[in-house]
Amino acid sequence: MNVHDSERLSGLLEEAGYVRAGDAEPDVVVFNTCAVRENADNRLYGNLGHLRPVKDAHPGMQIAVGGCLAQKDRDAIVKRAPWVDVVFGTHNIGSLPALLERARVQREAQVEIEESLVTFPSTLPTRRESPYAAWVSISVGCNNTCTFCIVPSLRGKERDRRPGEILAEIEALVAEGVLEVTLLGQNVNAYGSGFGALAAAPDEVRAMTAGGQSAFAGLLRACGAVEGLERVRFTSPHPKDFTDDVIAAMAETPNVMPSLHMPLQAGSDAVLRAMRRSYRQERYLGIIEKVRAAIPDAAITTDIIVGFPGETEADFEETLHVVREARFASAFTFQYSKRPGTPAATMDGQIPKEVVQERYERLVALQEQISWEENRKQLGRTVEVLVSEGEGRKDEETRRLSGRAPDNRLVHFTAPDEPVRPGDMVTVEVTYAAPHHLVADKPVLGIRRTRAGDAWEARQGGTGGQKGVSLGMPSIGRPADADTPAHGCSAAPRTGA
Repeated sequence: MNVHDSERLSGLLEEAGYVRAGDAEPDVVVFNTCAVRENADNRLYGNLGHLRPVKDAHPGMQIAVGGCLAQKDRDAIVKRAPWVDVVFGTHNIGSLPALLERARVQREAQVEIEESLVTFPSTLPTRRESPYAAWVSISVGCNNTCTFCIVPSLRGKERDRRPGEILAEIEALVAEGVLEVTLLGQNVNAYGSGFGALAAAPDEVRAMTAGGQSAFAGLLRACGAVEGLERVRFTSPHPKDFTDDVIAAMAETPNVMPSLHMPLQAGSDAVLRAMRRSYRQERYLGIIEKVRAAIPDAAITTDIIVGFPGETEADFEETLHVVREARFASAFTFQYSKRPGTPAATMDGQIPKEVVQERYERLVALQEQISWEENRKQLGRTVEVLVSEGEGRKDEETRRLSGRAPDNRLVHFTAPDEPVRPGDMVTVEVTYAAPHHLVADKPVLGIRRTRAGDAWEARQGGTGGQKGVSLGMPSIGRPADADTPAHGCSAAPRTGA
């Protein structure tokens, strides 16, 4: 979701007349921040410190900080880093160009934090980073009250977009060449609850839920009717809202991909209760069993938190039990991070760092073993891969290209003699499996040139061929990460669900 917000910030700046700095010294640097874990705070202020001498040597340079951390820290940012020019929150990203101009004219920092959404983000200009795959927000905010999560207080209550607006955006993207969309929501399968009582919902929502299916299941089926849309994904659902009709919609809609990111967080009922997660181990494993029965080839991924306050060794063993039973294709694994303002931050039973670290390492080792075993099951399979850009870091030296299989596994394949573009489809046979990727070293079985590949090629021809805005921390004086990486095996973006 933050990546998609960064695309909007890029679009806003371009519409306001800014151009990409490329290799030149930038006049504007924008940090779009996260607040899920403490490491985000450390990285932001570390990077701001390294940018100060750069700004001192570049008169007129402006630095802006937005996103969840800005919403949380507000004017504390300019107190800690008075060389910052603009601070804006999660609810008013559309204000960035005006705030930059105001700071330039008034020559003082501008801090503008709204308490509720000013404009639904999807109505803002967007500079899509990919011509073949796109994020589409269906909702913002979250109505859950997980005790470890700061996101609802920073993103607000759930607000849903009307189905017609979502489908119109998808159809427009497909017309531009996009083959794959990922539906985004903080709690994506709660879609529909933002409209309130069904009787008061828009007519299109009531039509979508005819027969008793949920609005999210209806939306998935509606995506199946969009001509030219080949792949549909979504992230992240919440187990408490994951109903049988959603599983049926996934199984019965051909362009909904056989991949599911289903956050677990913990396997112990006692810890789930303390987290205020309204499902238990039996319910969670029941969902996994139903998904596998309906979609046998589905690759299921998850989020897990280790070291939540009060977690005992027995509780942790319950998490390991669920990991063994569920056999996730991969997992984002996190060491619990105390976030000020959340109920968990003041709970008794905070776990010592060394205990959390030891459990974390055991969990990662187990998941690595399972990921490797599950990937080895793919050997000999023929899969159609959507060729991607920038996912294979060693592609040049191995003479391979990379892309995603329908189940979202990363596949590195031998580059064919015929030119293949990002956005094209290739059919390959899997010949090797590692915990985090697959390899197809036999000759490519087939190449399908697509409109998405045409769109990528067209983007390379003119100004549209410039690379997108950097969606990570800038390289200017970037300090080393202060702590251990918080994820082991990972294949899906982390959200607050």
